[in-house]
Amino acid sequence: MKTTYLRPVLDLEATGTKIKTLMKQRGITPRQLQILLDFPYVQTIYNWFAAKNMPTLDNLVVLAQVLGVTMDEIVVTRMVTVEIDDSEGVEVLSA
Repeated sequence: MKTTYLRPVLDLEATGTKIKTLMKQRGITPRQLQILLDFPYVQTIYNWFAAKNMPTLDNLVVLAQVLGVTMDEIVVTRMVTVEIDDSEGVEVLSA
């Protein structure tokens, strides 16, 4: 017997796009955000835009404050189906 669940996963691309959009709406440049977050390189922010990585939790707290939104409004998730075979305990993922 299989049990099916829905599980949220982070959508890096949509989150990067959301950060970029919110920054434009607030008139904040990547360089300004770099300074606010005390990053040595602005590339970290461009990596968020390109879905190469996500802000850490502590950076999300600052980002939410700077952008005037909640962390939930920054992070975008999508749902995936997880099927668990109850007899074997084996997990099968599908998007």
